Parts: sequence; structure tokens; C-alpha cells
Amino acid sequence: MKLDSSIAAVVTGGASGLGAATARRLAAQGVKVAIFDLNADLGESLARDLGGVFCQVDVTSDTDVDAALARARSRHGQERVLVNCAGIGNATKTASRDKASGEIRHFPLAGFDRIIQVNLVATFRCIAKSAAGMLTLPPLADGERGAIVNTASVAAQDGQMGQSAYSASKAGIVGMTLPIARDLMGEGIRVNTILPGIFNTPLLQAAPDHVKAALAESVPFPKRLGDPDEYAQLVEVMITNGYFNGESVRLDGAIRMAPR
Repeated sequence: MKLDSSIAAVVTGGASGLGAATARRLAAQGVKVAIFDLNADLGESLARDLGGVFCQVDVTSDTDVDAALARARSRHGQERVLVNCAGIGNATKTASRDKASGEIRHFPLAGFDRIIQVNLVATFRCIAKSAAGMLTLPPLADGERGAIVNTASVAAQDGQMGQSAYSASKAGIVGMTLPIARDLMGEGIRVNTILPGIFNTPLLQAAPDHVKAALAESVPFPKRLGDPDEYAQLVEVMITNGYFNGESVRLDGAIRMAPR
């Protein structure tokens, strides 16, 4: 797929971090970008800078996603590109003992479910609704109608202590990538997933310098945090390379996460 002003894209979690870098890279190619996010201040500012549209949306809500897609399509037309970057994380052990009191606790199931709903179910929600819209589009070269890129994490394969919910949610994204690509292959819609390692997103930017230095040192090569635009570069390749389909690819400087 050639990226230009004839292409409309939706980027969930597009107001900051990996999503914002992706929105900027797509807009630089002339793509009409719709940013889906809860953060209205950041989202509206970025949309103005890019000449795009911002939609305040909770991706766990059918109503919100439907309304956001309708707003984006009224401005830009039906999207041919969907990039799913919205997600959350936490760190809670499955069961643990308080060292001071001896109290035994377990991971609250509501907290586990929240991670699954935001990271996994909402990703599928956006894929299904966007793909249904893409089916209405006329095919391009090779019969292509659209391209979808999802965001998992290296935690899908080597999750650390306290990441049971997060790892499960991201492993679910990896696990559904090929079946969804197969579901949509007859309609010319490609589906791929990126598993990012440690990237210099706003969450890490707020960490102390010594913490960031230690994280950078843990990366085999290059010994630094990933730049969000490096993620966006891979998104661009997955969209523009028509033979890229059904793949889940690590982008991590060869890191393999330790248990803690």
C-alpha cells in the first residue's frame, strides 16, 4: 500500500508515545490521521499539528468506538489503515505474602480483567469494527483493501514477575494475529503485530536517570532505549510492504527479559 493523501488511518492510543510517533510518521507521508485516545489535551494538540482529527474514546466501550469511527470517517472517509497502540500495564504478583505482617494476598480478579479488557479485547474490538468498514472499500493493487498493525510486547514471550495479566493480554494479541489475518485474507486486509521491547515513552521519561541507564544497559545492542519513531518505522514497513502478513515481530535490540 502506498501512503499518501488518498489513505485514511486510525491510530488508537495515538496521543503520546508509540501511537503519537506513528501518527506523525503517517501524517508526514500525507496520510489523513485520526487519533483515538482518552487524553484530550495531548490528542487535540497533536491532531492540530498534523492536520488530523482527534476522537476522545474509551476503547473498552462499543459506543465510544462506534462514535469515534463515525466521526473519523465523516472527516477523512473510510480508513484503510488501523494501528492499535492503546494499552495499559500493571505489576501485581499472582499471590504474595507481606513481609511485615505475613498477610497473604492474591491478584484481584477485577484488576486482571481490566488489563485483558483494555489490551486484548479492545484491540479485537477495534480490529473487527475497522475491518468491517474496510470491506466496503474498492481494492487497490493485488486486491488490497487495508492493513492493520497491533501492538503486543516482548512480555508476551518473556513476561517478568507481576506481569501475569499484562503478558496474557499481549500474548493474546500475538495469538490472534494469524487467525485474523486468515479470516481477512479473502478480502485483501493484512494483519501484523509488533512486540516492542523497552522504549523511551512518556512513562519511562519520568523515571530517574539511573533507572533509565540501567534499563538501557540491559539491552544487548544497541545499549539504549528504543526511539518511538523506530516503532513507527516498522509500522510503516508493515503497511507499505504488501507481502507482510500474519506476522508477529519483536523490536527489542535482542533483549530477553529477566524474571524481575
